[in-house]
Amino acid sequence: ANKLTPIVMANVKSASPCKHKEQEGENENVDSKSEVETNGKSGESTETQPLSKRQRKKLLRQQKWEEERDLRKLKRKEKKQQRRLERQNHPEEEKADSERSQRKRPRKEVNPSSVRLVMDCSFDNLMLMKDVRKLHKQIQRCYATNRRAPHPVQFIVTSLGGQLKQSMDEKDKGWVNWKDISFKAEHYTEVVAKEDLVYLTSDSPNVLTELDQSKAYVIGGLVDHNHHKGLTFEKSKELGIAHAQLPLSSFVKMNSRKVLAVNHVFEIILSYLEKGNWQDAFFTILPQRKGAVALDQDQDEAGAQDQEDQDSDSDSEGDAPEKPEINADNAAS
Repeated sequence: ANKLTPIVMANVKSASPCKHKEQEGENENVDSKSEVETNGKSGESTETQPLSKRQRKKLLRQQKWEEERDLRKLKRKEKKQQRRLERQNHPEEEKADSERSQRKRPRKEVNPSSVRLVMDCSFDNLMLMKDVRKLHKQIQRCYATNRRAPHPVQFIVTSLGGQLKQSMDEKDKGWVNWKDISFKAEHYTEVVAKEDLVYLTSDSPNVLTELDQSKAYVIGGLVDHNHHKGLTFEKSKELGIAHAQLPLSSFVKMNSRKVLAVNHVFEIILSYLEKGNWQDAFFTILPQRKGAVALDQDQDEAGAQDQEDQDSDSDSEGDAPEKPEINADNAAS
């Protein structure tokens, strides 16, 4: 029995490291599998490669942000209630603060416009989730800009559903309480009469010179990085809807294509309603990366460049040195 005991103990010791390694391997497989599943749920990648250290940190920050969303909302609510109590307890200070704020930021008179701007969100199946989230942010910007505008339009979002509604429910639960905006699950043709619709598309041969207060102008809610060129134009023709493009080419020269983001089209129309001038509206809203230049300015620069080239040509001709005479001696040498 004494001779067998060391042998048994040795077998047990030799087996335990192997078993420990197998457990480590199983744990690694579980970790990598959970990383892949987590990554797949977020829609960012479906590869079987494990997450990097930076990706893990980013994922943890995102999870923490989502977990603390309700807590942040509660804190904001408590601060709001605290400020309300302070105003009730100190009415004189509240009056002084309101007077100071009015002096600093005089409120513009709001005169609502009867123009309707309709967001066509029927392209949900043509976009990736990351592009749907971009569209969601653009709609947020349109809403915020319209709320601040001196001539706000009637804002209607149609065909709301699918990925877009999912993104709004997850990232912006308060959208159901937005004011001065209408959300419709129906297609825009079921919300507005066809004869009142004008689809805004850069591919249309018709140029919009002024806004008709009785019309509803449709903006295509599509973020596709030019993968579906001419889609909105073709859709409007199929449905027998009037179409037009903004008069961009009449006032602006751009380095890129005339396709603008959803919120830029929306903001340009609001700016036009305020300023009454397309050129001012374009240069107020267009981002610098578009390289927009006023058409008359571009023509003046081109004319000046042509005149400079002509002057340089005439100078070069007048100052050209005479060719030396070649005699027989020079030629021979």
